[in-house]
Amino acid sequence: MHIILHQPEIPANTGNIGRTCVATGTDLHLIEPLGFRLTEKEIKRAGMDYWERLSLTRYMNFEEFRALHPNARIWMATTKAKRLYTDVCYEPSDYIMFGKESAGIPEEILVDYEETCIRIPMEPEIRSLNLSNSVAIVLYEALRQQKFSNLQKEGGLHRLQWKSQRQKSS
Repeated sequence: MHIILHQPEIPANTGNIGRTCVATGTDLHLIEPLGFRLTEKEIKRAGMDYWERLSLTRYMNFEEFRALHPNARIWMATTKAKRLYTDVCYEPSDYIMFGKESAGIPEEILVDYEETCIRIPMEPEIRSLNLSNSVAIVLYEALRQQKFSNLQKEGGLHRLQWKSQRQKSS
């Protein structure tokens, strides 16, 4: 899977998203301009020590991204969509794009992707969800549809072993 952030503005959100991408084996694509420098403390703090393991690519603009990925199937996450994010079938090679925190994906981009626009349902008076939460919601639905292939699905400690260890330490 691939996550695209179009002109993200808040470093902590991008750090959190980067950490989610590392945890899920997802590539992160950042389209400039960014509202921060990738060296800022907030990115490192939110991404913790996982940031070095992130598969990250930066692009000067959306046109550069499209030129380098001409056959990419891109789902556009936007509050302007008619289709829910749960009503589509995601493929492992799909891209899911999210816009900047203050304005979302520009309408001049959305018009070319009307058929692949998706939304997260919410109360009508709410403008939007937090960007890192939105990415996690949609990405995990896409991964669920793929049966979380290549992800660890069980904890490392059996429940009875954990209970036994707790009793010993008490």
